[in-house]
Amino acid sequence: MRPPVDTITAPSFPEGLEWLNVAPLRIEKQAERPVLVDFWDFCRPESLLMVPHVKRWHELYGPEGLRVISVHSPGYPPGRDAENVRAAVESLAIEHPVVLDPDFECWRAYENPGWPARYLFAPGLSLVEVHHGDGAIRETELAIREQLGLSGDPGPQCPPDDADELLVVPTAAREGNGSGPYAAGEAWAVCDGRGMLRVNGEELPVPGPGAYRLIAHPHHAEAVLDLEAGDGVEILETVFLPGPPA
Repeated sequence: MRPPVDTITAPSFPEGLEWLNVAPLRIEKQAERPVLVDFWDFCRPESLLMVPHVKRWHELYGPEGLRVISVHSPGYPPGRDAENVRAAVESLAIEHPVVLDPDFECWRAYENPGWPARYLFAPGLSLVEVHHGDGAIRETELAIREQLGLSGDPGPQCPPDDADELLVVPTAAREGNGSGPYAAGEAWAVCDGRGMLRVNGEELPVPGPGAYRLIAHPHHAEAVLDLEAGDGVEILETVFLPGPPA
């Protein structure tokens, strides 16, 4: 959504943070271009679902002048380990700058409320668009294009924004193993370690810490989850995401 005023400026990145894919950046040096700052966590399903869109914005609009910066603020213990974040960035083929925010210094500077979240700054670093949560992909892309002076439709790769009322509220997340009845569009497990999960009788490899999609339904569905963790894997949380009504 559009911020109420255009006098909010981009906070500086704290000194001493580790950066991936780039030498440490100073936000002040980005003032001649639009900047998109994306808060994420590789252990959160909602963040992982946003990654392809953020990558596409970097690939498509980076040559046009957009600077994309992802801030990794960890919501689970594995995300505090820089090696785990580095492995996730490599596995997800993220090529734009990522700054590690293990102690939530950037988070506090932005007064950020949750994951995922994104902030679009105009040249001059004034805030012009903000979105907390997933969705609103087209809304953000149109704002990016506006700042770059690009006219026309974003194209078919940019999905339409579904109205919130089309989504059904899913079962709440469960700490640890979330076996049992649920109602949702998707079920995910946030895991630490390496090994195997067994999901409704089928094995699912866990090559490292992160969030793993267990089940995806085409629509909101009521079902039963039978989840087991093999040796070397700890289930930190089971997350249920909304889906469209049947």
